[in-house]
Amino acid sequence: MKLWKKIAIGVGAVVVLAAIVGSTVYQSGKNVVTVQTGKVQREDLSSVVSASGEIKPKTYVNIGANAYGKITHLYVKEGDHVKKGQLLAQLENVQSSADVSANQASVQAAETDAIAADAALKTSDADLQRAQADYARNKLDWDRAQNLFKDGLIAKSDFDSRQNAWATADSGLAQAKARIAQAKAQKDSADKHVSQARANLTRVADVLQKTTYDAPYDGVVTNLPVREGESVVIGIQNALGSTLLTLADMSVITAEVKVDETDIVNVRVGQPAEVTIDAIPKKVFHGTVSEIGDNAIVRSTGVATSQQASTSEEAKDFKVVVTLSDPPEDLRPGLSTTAKITTASRNGVLTIPIQALSMRTKAQLAQEKATPGSVHAAAPVSKDASKGKDRDKDEKEDVPGVFVIRNKKAEFVPVTTGVAGSSDMEVLSGLKEGDEVITGSYKVLRTLRSGSGVKVDNSAPKKEDET
Repeated sequence: MKLWKKIAIGVGAVVVLAAIVGSTVYQSGKNVVTVQTGKVQREDLSSVVSASGEIKPKTYVNIGANAYGKITHLYVKEGDHVKKGQLLAQLENVQSSADVSANQASVQAAETDAIAADAALKTSDADLQRAQADYARNKLDWDRAQNLFKDGLIAKSDFDSRQNAWATADSGLAQAKARIAQAKAQKDSADKHVSQARANLTRVADVLQKTTYDAPYDGVVTNLPVREGESVVIGIQNALGSTLLTLADMSVITAEVKVDETDIVNVRVGQPAEVTIDAIPKKVFHGTVSEIGDNAIVRSTGVATSQQASTSEEAKDFKVVVTLSDPPEDLRPGLSTTAKITTASRNGVLTIPIQALSMRTKAQLAQEKATPGSVHAAAPVSKDASKGKDRDKDEKEDVPGVFVIRNKKAEFVPVTTGVAGSSDMEVLSGLKEGDEVITGSYKVLRTLRSGSGVKVDNSAPKKEDET
């Protein structure tokens, strides 16, 4: 046999052998999926709810105008620290001061009239006592005269004189009683005039007092929107009045944030929080949850649902107040802030990467068990009419679990989860420490089946896989 024939036969044999090997490798690699993995490990885990809002003092008040008038004096400026009772502003008070002076004079006059009426009542009372004494004396004389006249011991003229004296005393007693009633009425009227004058004085004094504004407590003037010479008005019905200034008690600072309605169920009063402030970067402040709002707030409008006439399907938030334990001295109300509230903590628990968790229905798991590694088909429809609805509902029930690599194959293991952190999740059952679980890519996890062969590649995933 010629040499070139031998070479040709050898080359052909090598090509056939390579084709067989390549075909075998190709067929064996058709069902192998490239995946990324992570380990089941023990670590400390915290569940955190993040929300944004703004810095606010726990106690602040908008001091508004209580009277109409022109501002004559402003005794503070924005940023000033004031003490309780310190004078802040003064409105024009010429007319109200005159009203107070006039009513003070009216009160004094009414009190003088009341004193005179009291003296008149006492005089009338003395007259009554004298009239009563005269009446008693003349009544005795008249009674004695009647007996003497019957016995013929006195003359008719003496008898008539004593009778007239008794009648005069009786009329004087009636007049004295009438004067007592009149004096009492005048005394009551004078007392009522005093009360009326004092009430008017209280009213005008209140009007005068509303032209001066004092600090209700120690604090800082955080807003001063008016100037001396401007006129301010009080609020009427739905129209807001003028705001003179805002006074804030900066001894207790809070971060008022809005928590999403899906997270609010996990937030409790007293939970710790870490607060960051945009104006003070790279610094974390600590605090605790001190207040949780009961009414949901529509995110797009900022209006509480209790104030809306109709229901809304928009996203909603709840107000949560975090009291800072270590606020800086130069903190100002209104600064943007973010609070991370720790809603639960676990130490030394089994955890898996959150992206490893997958959901499968019971029907899918049953199908995978029957045909490992196959693709999902639609679950068979039950022909039993009496059990069809219940079985269909049961088959569609989701089962949480992860894919664990065992013997170079993916195996779906149902798990019970606990607290979820920012990147890891607690596993209560189904796995043990050291298990290798499949974490990606998302596209692979969505279509992966139990029994599929896998190849681990923990290098950076491709962009299309990440997508």
